[in-house]
Amino acid sequence: MKIGIVCPASLPATQFGGILFLGVDLARELSNAEHEVTIYTTDLDFANNSKTFNKKLPKEENIQNFKIKRSHVWFSIKLFFINPGMYFHMMNDEYDIIHTIGIRSFQSFIAALVAKKKKIPLIISDQGGLTTHPDLQNKGIWTKILYKMQLPIIHFIIKQSKKIITANEYEKKIFSELTNESKMEIIKNGINLENMKSSVSFKKKYGINDDYFLFLGRYHEVKGIDTLLHAMNLIKNHFLISTTKLVIMGVDFGFEKKMLHMIKEMNLADMVKIINNPPREDVLSAYNESKFLVLPSRWELSPLTPLEGFAFKKPTISTKAHGIPYTLHDKKDSILIEPENFEELSRMIIELLNDKTKCEYLGMQGYEFVHNECNSKEMAKKILKVYEKMIK
Repeated sequence: MKIGIVCPASLPATQFGGILFLGVDLARELSNAEHEVTIYTTDLDFANNSKTFNKKLPKEENIQNFKIKRSHVWFSIKLFFINPGMYFHMMNDEYDIIHTIGIRSFQSFIAALVAKKKKIPLIISDQGGLTTHPDLQNKGIWTKILYKMQLPIIHFIIKQSKKIITANEYEKKIFSELTNESKMEIIKNGINLENMKSSVSFKKKYGINDDYFLFLGRYHEVKGIDTLLHAMNLIKNHFLISTTKLVIMGVDFGFEKKMLHMIKEMNLADMVKIINNPPREDVLSAYNESKFLVLPSRWELSPLTPLEGFAFKKPTISTKAHGIPYTLHDKKDSILIEPENFEELSRMIIELLNDKTKCEYLGMQGYEFVHNECNSKEMAKKILKVYEKMIK
């Protein structure tokens, strides 16, 4: 089968997050199963910041058994990247099915156009928060206007699709307001367990002599970094924190300046380590050497970071916001608290630091969960069955 996968970003922009990894992992698994797979994407690089587009990246590149075809972004508005060249790449190629990931994107619009013109089945998945992301309600007037302008595009993409793959029931409910439920299929997101290896010694590389717990993600208000710092401020004098650090790893999406100001204002500099734009190998090593993860998000659809932590038997303290309880399981493989409740978060951090047995139990449950259910092999098998049905 010839498969075209479409997404706003791909390798080497690993900091882009879930959309990128779902596309790459799906391409890898399907190409290993002897299907011909091409990822169509932009030249987003993340070499210096979240808006770095690199013309020097190869226009076409073979990675393992699949291809990546990149076209240059002419301009961008927020995370809406305009790369018209992708349309011509896709029109010139032949494939049996198109799968686009990240609906609120120019790339998904192009995928829908090409699918319509070529009369090829279009499958869609979304990781970007179609209607529930806080930015849709909380941002300024121009951002709201931009989102309103995207609505006809989104409706066109959904109408053109033959199947909508959702990661959980929460996401299914979002799409059910826009189209018929018979069009949807729930397939859990999965991570590539074979790639969870690193030769880096994280603590040695970054000069960390203490134990640490880890935040990994975009520096954005929605990720709840401010809640985490308020929690740290409450427990900074606790004896367990005197020998434990918080490591914050990620890339700036508009919150770094405020984050650094909070750290300075609260006198947290000695107990918080900031690592910007980390290479993938360092991220994997950071998982491995951490005590546990903290993801105090105000919003998530189906987070992949905790699943990657599970691969290293590390539990996550997260929240009950939006789609998180549909991915993580409170008191089984994770600890879930109310969003923005930094007092409860501070207590749970101390609890896990103080209870090694509980930390190990939660981590092992998560490890079994990703090996049995939420891995890229299981995900790809189920998605391939969807492709086959649509082609027939």
